Amino acid sequence: MQSDINDEVREARGHWRLVAIGASILMAVLLWIWQSPDLSAFRQWADEASHHPLTMLAVMAVMAVTLAVGLPGSIGLWLIAPFHPPWVATLMLILGSVTGALGAYWLAATFRQRYTPKGLTRRIMFVMSRRSDALTQCAFRVLPGFPHSVINYAAGLLHLPLRTFVVAAVIGLGVKWAVYASAIHGALEAVETGDALSVDVILPLLALAALLLLGAGVRRAVERRREEESEG
Repeated sequence: MQSDINDEVREARGHWRLVAIGASILMAVLLWIWQSPDLSAFRQWADEASHHPLTMLAVMAVMAVTLAVGLPGSIGLWLIAPFHPPWVATLMLILGSVTGALGAYWLAATFRQRYTPKGLTRRIMFVMSRRSDALTQCAFRVLPGFPHSVINYAAGLLHLPLRTFVVAAVIGLGVKWAVYASAIHGALEAVETGDALSVDVILPLLALAALLLLGAGVRRAVERRREEESEG
């Protein structure tokens, strides 16, 4: 039992490290593109193409499909946030991710007799079978690096009330995407203007740091509680 828990804890920590490394690499690439004179034509083309209605719909559709099949929602984040104002990016991210969440919920609910949950999905199912209120689901959604596919599939497998699931997804993802979109937009704008200490840049980064600290604290609390339960 203890070894299983330790394996799951290591798996969760590894996921968080991969998310942090991947986000850092993507942000570095974006900053390089934004400040490189040689890529100004490409940047202008990408900015113009990203505002075309068909492109916006296509990007949201890609995000919905990737989330529905269990891939990370951050794919949509990096296709949307760098090219739109934060409020537009947030709305697009909510539409794409909530649609994908509904798709994953439907897949899990439809094929739950053929699916055997393991690892983190099984643990989240255990928690949500006891507490599936909107606040609990929102808390999972807001945590940085927490795989949304796990929440979506767990909710579908448990056949949780769809209304609560959608409300929690809209609120939780809305808060998370708003912070992420503002932080990315502010960082790229600071590179263009050279104003790295403006309030518009610092506040989203502080909010993102607060979310990261909250997520780390919750993760440690869950790990500690599981260790105590196993020892008891």
